[in-house]
Amino acid sequence: MFVLHHHITQQDHPPIPKPWPLQFHSKLFMNYSGSLSLIDLWYDWPGGRNFNIIQDQLDQEPLYDLEWNNGTSFFYTLHGPRRSCRTAQLEVGILRPDWLDGATYLGEERVNGFDCNVWEKADFITYYEDVVTKRPVHWVFYTDGTFQYGVLSWTYIPRTCTRG
Repeated sequence: MFVLHHHITQQDHPPIPKPWPLQFHSKLFMNYSGSLSLIDLWYDWPGGRNFNIIQDQLDQEPLYDLEWNNGTSFFYTLHGPRRSCRTAQLEVGILRPDWLDGATYLGEERVNGFDCNVWEKADFITYYEDVVTKRPVHWVFYTDGTFQYGVLSWTYIPRTCTRG
């Protein structure tokens, strides 16, 4: 009797990325052509919002970016001489927890001390997930960030943004 043994590789059955938690906190470093920023990102899918506190490297006043699931975004500062608010209407809202559905699996890579599965989505987002725990570790999406879980803080829009 002859038995053919087929070795299944991850390319035959690539892993499936775990959907994001419904709420989490992430710290990201963003580099726009040499201008470095630290971003605190608070993701809240049930609340339909994504809140970013953007601290530029050389600016003392943070910029607040509150994004809603309906595509509305508020960009504002709270203090100082440049107190301001502007709004934007984008075509899409915040990323769904399962936004990686349909992503292309690229293989495994070691990042920040973690063995990670790596996916690419839409040719400009590369996402790294811990092989063992399936927790997010790193991503490249016009930013370079490391994920951490935290308690979501409530956000508000200042009156200067809501006055007609």
